[in-house]
Amino acid sequence: MKDIVNNNYKHSDLTAKIIGCAMKVHNTLGNGFQEVIYQKCLAIEFEKQGLIFARELEIPIYYESIKVGTRRVDFLVADVIVVELKALNKLEEIHLAQGLNYLEAYKLETGLLINFGSKSLEFKRISNEHKLSKQQNQSI
Repeated sequence: MKDIVNNNYKHSDLTAKIIGCAMKVHNTLGNGFQEVIYQKCLAIEFEKQGLIFARELEIPIYYESIKVGTRRVDFLVADVIVVELKALNKLEEIHLAQGLNYLEAYKLETGLLINFGSKSLEFKRISNEHKLSKQQNQSI
């Protein structure tokens, strides 16, 4: 099993707690349910663990300062971690791109992509390198 605390990532303790909640949900339900079922169960686990979160948080998307639509992320935890859920056989590169787009839209550094659809829970920590680079350049 992957070590869920990885100090190479920002907010590792928090992401580990989120992954632990997802593992509990997956161990209890298994795979095969719709994403919304896992989302509701994960919200219950977050509450039990005392995590502060927003569910289905909507954010406007702009193109050249013109609002062109909105996107809704599954969870925003502690105002610092974007959590995107899937219930698919396998995660693909497009799902990683979606997670990175959420980080960019929310102007955050850290996210989790969690897939409940496979036999074993899949998760990927994602980092907004663009946001990290800007901050590093500002501190120089």
